[in-house]
Amino acid sequence: MPRSIAASTFHLPPGPWSTVLDGLCAQFAQIPRAQWLDRFARGRVQDEQGRALPADAPYRVGLCVRYFREVADEVPIPFRETLLHVDAHLVVVDKPHFLPVTPAGGFVQETVLTRLIRTLENPDLVPLHRIDRHTAGLVMFSADPASRAAYQALFREHRIEKHYRAWAPALPQLEFPQVRRSRIVAGEPFFRMQEVQGEANSETRIDVLERAGQLWLYALQPITGKKHQLRVHMSGLGAPIRHDTFYPGLTEQAADDYAHPLQLLAQALSFVDPLSGKRRQFLSERELLSPE
Repeated sequence: MPRSIAASTFHLPPGPWSTVLDGLCAQFAQIPRAQWLDRFARGRVQDEQGRALPADAPYRVGLCVRYFREVADEVPIPFRETLLHVDAHLVVVDKPHFLPVTPAGGFVQETVLTRLIRTLENPDLVPLHRIDRHTAGLVMFSADPASRAAYQALFREHRIEKHYRAWAPALPQLEFPQVRRSRIVAGEPFFRMQEVQGEANSETRIDVLERAGQLWLYALQPITGKKHQLRVHMSGLGAPIRHDTFYPGLTEQAADDYAHPLQLLAQALSFVDPLSGKRRQFLSERELLSPE
């Protein structure tokens, strides 16, 4: 794995272990001890300054340990991201379906972030927001730590407009445009979300762009950024997004079905640049599948 890939960090908690190796083996029991020893031997376990730790480094509560996630036999994802914009501060990517934005679970090399770090040779890249790996479209990355906070504020303060497109079942009984507000919290299993009673913490503006029989093309504008918000809101209206395997019910799948991607696209981003004061807009070059 290239050294430029961002490291994960872990602060050692209180415990009875005498070495860092023993503590990591206890805290990450799913990773075999032999694998940790191999990482130590290759300098893939480090202190906060990036200095390689020996396998017999003494355990110290609070020590910040940097380590590099690795997945054996990671399955290649046969789709490529498109670089739409690169400057000293921002990188904008048009992401394909199925490709994760950042390392998680069984994905490390096959992520937008890892690919970009390698392509642009910039280990300082950090995503400014996330979209699901099953969703295609635009993702913005900060390329410079010095200007990062200014761009992060755009999302935190809702000063960036995000526009999505989605094919989903027709809703002739409802009037459009409309706004969906609800309270979204973690559901079961852990990777799904759910709507519950209580004060709303999510908001989406919804309109119809095209009516094609039993399927309509919807324009979705998330005002907030809850995980799976658009998928949950459309399902809650009675129109789950086409080919959604998470909502309203979980569909068992042995592997990704590349022939039937989720019909959700992050189509446009627009904002006033906090550095230049000029309005900027980025548009996806991807298109959703037309209804069969």
